[in-house]
Amino acid sequence: MKIVVCIKQVPDAKDVRLDPETNTLAREGVESIMNPFDRHALEEAVRIKEEHGGEVVALSMGPPQAETVLREAISCGADRGVLVSDRGFAGADTWATSYTLGNAVQTLGEFDMVLCGKQAIDGDTAQVGPGLATQLRVPFVTCVQKIRTIEGKSLDLERMMDDGYDVVRLPIPCLLTVVKDINEPRTPSLKGKMKAKKAEITVLSAADIGAKPDCIGLAGSPTRVVNVFSPPPRGDRTVFTGSAEEQVDQLVEQLGKYI
Repeated sequence: MKIVVCIKQVPDAKDVRLDPETNTLAREGVESIMNPFDRHALEEAVRIKEEHGGEVVALSMGPPQAETVLREAISCGADRGVLVSDRGFAGADTWATSYTLGNAVQTLGEFDMVLCGKQAIDGDTAQVGPGLATQLRVPFVTCVQKIRTIEGKSLDLERMMDDGYDVVRLPIPCLLTVVKDINEPRTPSLKGKMKAKKAEITVLSAADIGAKPDCIGLAGSPTRVVNVFSPPPRGDRTVFTGSAEEQVDQLVEQLGKYI
């Protein structure tokens, strides 16, 4: 079974801040990490490989430094890493990103499954997974919390819903986006780290994946971010301290001012 896992390098959420001059995310001096949801997708792919055999390919679209998360993926069990990197990809929205990843996956040849995290913590759109499935023309299920069984050319899984979960049977090849409930990612072993350090990362350009110039990057993006801003302060706040009883008395006194 060949599984492609899409991995994104994102800014560490605890360090994210806005540049007051450009109104965009300030990335200078901010540590980059593997998108947390993608870490769970990688873990699930490795578990499937361990049970059913096959190969796990970690795929990322980004600048040259995104090679770091691919080596991390290899240290956690991926067999190889592929980086799709080109200046022409800059400014891509979710449609252009899905198009680019779709071309990259097809360049890698036949596959049985593509796994993605539910969403990236920097954009929070949850659109790339379904968009990629559309580009690849394969069925997909989002928010997968458990893969029950894989038999032959189909799998049974649980899709998280607001009021519980759905049980879905899906044909292979397919695409899944996963939530954090699906597993607990492993810690890289020393052997895995040594393998990752020596691994050769394949780098593909726009030309290598046959991408059309008018479908990638900012030029190929139907949507654009025109402004990013911090929400205005909500006004004065009052913090009550002391025991529960004392805080209740303070609250009653405060509310009395508005009666």
